[in-house]
Amino acid sequence: MGSDKEIHLKTKLLQLECHFTWALNKEDTDLTDLLNRLEEQIDFDLGKEAGIVRTYNSLGFVKFLLGSHDEALDNFQRSVKLTKEHHGEDCEKLLVVSYGNLAWLHYHMGAYEECESYLNKLKEIKEKQPLGKYPEMLGEKGWIYLKFSSTYYERAKECFRQALELEPEDGELNTGYAIALYRIDSSDKLYTPTDSPVIKQLRRAIDMNPDDDVLKVLLGLKLTVYKKYGEADSLVETALKNSPDHPHVMRYVGKFFRNQGSVDRAIALLNRALEIVPNSSFIHHQLALSYKTKKTHLLRAGSHHSKGAEIQRIHNQLIYHLEKATTLRPSFVLAMNELALQYGDNRETSKAEQLFQDTFIVAKEKNEAYQLVNFTYADFQLYSVKCEPLAIKQYKVALKMGPKTTVGQKCTWRLKMIAKRRIDRNREDGEAYGILGFMHKENREIHQAIECYEKALCYEDNEEYLSDLCELRLSLQ
Repeated sequence: MGSDKEIHLKTKLLQLECHFTWALNKEDTDLTDLLNRLEEQIDFDLGKEAGIVRTYNSLGFVKFLLGSHDEALDNFQRSVKLTKEHHGEDCEKLLVVSYGNLAWLHYHMGAYEECESYLNKLKEIKEKQPLGKYPEMLGEKGWIYLKFSSTYYERAKECFRQALELEPEDGELNTGYAIALYRIDSSDKLYTPTDSPVIKQLRRAIDMNPDDDVLKVLLGLKLTVYKKYGEADSLVETALKNSPDHPHVMRYVGKFFRNQGSVDRAIALLNRALEIVPNSSFIHHQLALSYKTKKTHLLRAGSHHSKGAEIQRIHNQLIYHLEKATTLRPSFVLAMNELALQYGDNRETSKAEQLFQDTFIVAKEKNEAYQLVNFTYADFQLYSVKCEPLAIKQYKVALKMGPKTTVGQKCTWRLKMIAKRRIDRNREDGEAYGILGFMHKENREIHQAIECYEKALCYEDNEEYLSDLCELRLSLQ
């Protein structure tokens, strides 16, 4: 084929709506973990034709990214076959994404005639019914964004929002929108349970999909934030009764039990879920967090000496499940971060240090949980390494990333604790007052910050304090 013809084909391909044009960057996800999750999805979407068709399309794209072109072709063709089987002849617009994927795949395989054939099919569909942005395509786009990476959740939300403007009564689209809102929602303090957008959308999606037990558990989890425990318990127990062996239900119910203090019940449920999906990094991570909670309960109960062997057994389980989670998904930032901290607690400081450095790289590249990693590393320096100066430096770095976040508030508390402890030992500790000044400055508590910096400069000649003090005074003018 001549290069002019190839350029002409590529120009047409770039105008398509499919996985190849949706800016899905393989660097933003862990492809092996995504592959496992998509394969699980097929097993548990039996009876949900739209979900299976969608998953085969996504699976084909992941196979392509992994270099398995023949397997990619097989999955794309399965999506076409299933669509035709379930919708008959009146399914052309439902094939637009699949045909687009097939056109792109044949182009990459050098099968240019087949590529052109699919482009012609798409042209015929468009001539019969001008498509523009239609809800089925927007929905499929939203679902792959939800599945691919947390960095794409906002894009997913927007896709579902646009799709619902076109088809407001569609159950699948309402479900997708509810899940997208749930995953990105951090506005609990801004709303009541009656006007929370995510709670409203979850209720709407449940009304349209009364058999969707995952939605019920998500609503239960969200209601506990507002202390609506009675309704939350009822929703979760109903979901577990209706879907006792569905791993997605089990994993979220496990999280619910842990949050509510029923740690042993959470552990038992999640262990049973692992028997169904042994390669789930998410379930291994949830199990690890459950063991961490159980260990904390035992330590707080003062059982350290009488139950030393039990605590060590729980700690070993905690480490085991974190190592499994990070093995199954090597870029699992939250699991990596927690594992590094646990290595520190286990006095394996060099191992912890190396893992923290790896976690910093992954978190920064993925733009995921970077503030949390900085905070956790500060805790590691303070409690495991006993290096207070480096801990203070790291708490400051994390606090600057967002003082109003949950992590930011924890940084504020840690810095205040360190400063107060030092001042109790020495009322003339200029650096301690400087720490308080920085903490108040970042939290926009201007008058308190000025007062602390003035005290700091009484005991320590520091250009940074002076510069911050001048800046704060100017801000009041």
